[in-house]
Amino acid sequence: MAQVYVALGANLADPIGQLNRACQALLSLAEGDSLSVSPFYRSAPMGDVEQPDYVNAVAGFNTTLSPIDLLDALQAIENQQGRVRELRWGPRTLDLDLLLYDDQSIDIPRLIVPHYGMRERSFVLVPLSDIAPELILPDGTALQTLITGSLKAELVLAEPQP
Repeated sequence: MAQVYVALGANLADPIGQLNRACQALLSLAEGDSLSVSPFYRSAPMGDVEQPDYVNAVAGFNTTLSPIDLLDALQAIENQQGRVRELRWGPRTLDLDLLLYDDQSIDIPRLIVPHYGMRERSFVLVPLSDIAPELILPDGTALQTLITGSLKAELVLAEPQP
């Protein structure tokens, strides 16, 4: 069984509802009652594409799925919620990114774990620290050493989860 962390993000079609539905779908991938979800945060979009702010969170859970099977399951959830891949860093109904899979480092054509951009993204680091404050990354870096006051200041809590 593997401990995994997944970033959730949405900025179209009721983003908070999208994240709530995604969390319900993640329950089917999680073993037992292992699913934990951070608070939801609002963040500015990345890149130069004009679009609404995002709502982001991180979920952690135990799973028996292999990394590729988990990736396939996450992409199926995105597709079920209307995800269309048109623009890199463009607006989306739902984005689910596999951040960490146990303490493994994976670099294959379809999957890079730890997620390649997680160290620079406040909308990943802050919610991840909400549910795993003592986390040590596969390279031995303590999560807390990556979080600064400026990262926390970039985010605001989104409306409460219903």
